[in-house]
Amino acid sequence: MSKQIRIFLLVAVLACVVSIAVPPALSAQQSSATSDIVEQGKFTLHKFEQPIGEETYEIRRDGDSLAVKIDFKFTDRGQAVPLSTTFRSAPNLTPQAFEIRGQTARPVSIDETLTIDGGKVHFRTRDKQSDLALPSEPFFTIAGYAPATMQMLMVRYWATHGSPAQLSTLPSGTVRVEPRGQDTIRVTAKDGTKNKAKDEKLDRYTIEGLIWGRETLWFDANRNLVAAVSTDAEFDHFEAIREGYESALGDFVGRAGADNMQALADISKTISGSRASTIAIVGGTLIDGTGAAPVPDAAVVIRNGRIVAVGSRSKVKIPKDANVVDAKGKTILPGLWDMHAHFEQVEWGPIYLAAGVTTVRDCGNEFEFITAVRDAISHGRGLGPRLLLAGIVDGTGTYTLGVERVDTPEQARMWTDRYHAAGFQQMKIYSSVKLEELKIVADEAHRLGMTVTGHIPEGLNAYQAIEAGQDQINHVGYIADIMKAPLPENASRLDRLKAGANIDLESPEARKALAFLKDHHTVVDPTIALSEFFTATTAKPPASFEPGVNKVAPELAEQLTDVGPPNERSEIGEKVFEKELSIVGALHRAGIPVVAGTDQTVPGHSLHREIELYVQSGFTPMEAIQAATIVSARAMGLEKESGTVEKGKRGDLILVNGNPLEDIHQIRNVEYVITNGTMFHTAELWQSVGFKP
Repeated sequence: MSKQIRIFLLVAVLACVVSIAVPPALSAQQSSATSDIVEQGKFTLHKFEQPIGEETYEIRRDGDSLAVKIDFKFTDRGQAVPLSTTFRSAPNLTPQAFEIRGQTARPVSIDETLTIDGGKVHFRTRDKQSDLALPSEPFFTIAGYAPATMQMLMVRYWATHGSPAQLSTLPSGTVRVEPRGQDTIRVTAKDGTKNKAKDEKLDRYTIEGLIWGRETLWFDANRNLVAAVSTDAEFDHFEAIREGYESALGDFVGRAGADNMQALADISKTISGSRASTIAIVGGTLIDGTGAAPVPDAAVVIRNGRIVAVGSRSKVKIPKDANVVDAKGKTILPGLWDMHAHFEQVEWGPIYLAAGVTTVRDCGNEFEFITAVRDAISHGRGLGPRLLLAGIVDGTGTYTLGVERVDTPEQARMWTDRYHAAGFQQMKIYSSVKLEELKIVADEAHRLGMTVTGHIPEGLNAYQAIEAGQDQINHVGYIADIMKAPLPENASRLDRLKAGANIDLESPEARKALAFLKDHHTVVDPTIALSEFFTATTAKPPASFEPGVNKVAPELAEQLTDVGPPNERSEIGEKVFEKELSIVGALHRAGIPVVAGTDQTVPGHSLHREIELYVQSGFTPMEAIQAATIVSARAMGLEKESGTVEKGKRGDLILVNGNPLEDIHQIRNVEYVITNGTMFHTAELWQSVGFKP
């Protein structure tokens, strides 16, 4: 076949394949020196709706193939996250080669190549090489949420290859692409010196299987991706918006939120649960969370979601209309609390309940999303724990997150008032808030009956933040910072890291810190399980200390287990973790309230690890359980209605196989969870979102 005929056929195929039709704006460029360009475009990348970078792509003809080059880069809280991708395909987008290298999040790197040659698939990930089976059905090559261009090409391929119910992906997995209808989006653009608005109809799709959870994408009539609303490799809200559509970001996020609410409702329909106006749990050993001795052969009666009787079975009258649950051989405990959550996708709802978590404090989220999820759950339209909310605010700076800025006193009061009006219980200080605005946020929050939690902003220390009115601190590292011996101003990052490993808990600095925190009644959620997870290496794989990684959904498994070899920095990091663990024990011995929180980490499992680590640091098993129940409830001012198994309180309970007072690891063996008058079998909850029970 002559070169001219091949070119003619290629152009003919391109003209027939609507999926890569060239937008008019690009067609005008075809007469230039870049006539081999089929398509090019740019997306603005956002985290929590804040623009943080961009992605550009270019599709060219290369002989009988299409060659795609994608550059993706954002800066997240001061750290660059670059990713480069190349893709080669037949004209109908059947993959021939794929390479992706760089980072998909601050702590997540990727280095993979995949080539298809003569019916064989050659795959390399870092220094490991293997041959994979070539699927007999349609397939596409892709490796996660980023870059967005690859998702665009995947949907185009899917649409022109029969729109299969499941699309195989290489190097692994399958995805489900679902058309969700059309949306009319209003876009505002500059027309000379004026803003001009226009309405545009876009096709909406959801993608499942590429990441853990559901993504929402919009395409124009030429199947050009216009917007993608997803979560990144840190579970954070992430949005990619095509150039020219940035004004509609809020609309896209809101509509994706509605899709997520539907997903939450869909998940809820698959979980039956056992609902009854009266539930009686009998025969189990009761650990009520007050610190009292366990009660063998106990009974707990719940009516309309409230505990109406509790004690020894011989002393509790079981109502005739009760749904009786035999708990023989099990331990009855209060429902657990996670005091450092970021509930950024609806799949967290079943996961938390499966882990026995019935109350969650969300420590920062997109405003519209988290209020919608909270309301859906509280009104019975979705499945999940009770949500308590901390409204995040930040200043402008290197480590800025989100769009809720408090750079002025007026902004500080405005955001505090807005969060309070929306029913938030707390304010969350992030890393770039200035001292003056922190004081105003705290004063306004306290005036309104709210409390203040958060990070210690850059340039401040815990003493300053607490004296300014901050009531609680997230992450034990900020406590370690005020326990370190003084360092010279020009100390390197490595020297500062080493200083964290060399803290002397008997030093004047450490004694002063403990006394100050106790005197100010400061509450600390250490997130020590997160600190431990950062110490994982090939010599210390995550599963060696967190067995939950072997049970997560397939889309998460590689992300959570892909770690590097040990090096000098990881060895120092291990020592820092050990010191931070000892600090958690010191906080507890000093009488400073410690509450259990995870900051996500391994969904559904890290709260159990947090509790286990408290015991390792010196808590008794009872005290560790209380950190995840009554101490947490007390920190939120809700100890009169939750946190223990007592008459008059919420009927939030878990049934555990085994006795965690004898072996704290048995806290992982939650078989049933009861909340809002419904009892769920946890195996069904795990499986509903792709996890192993």
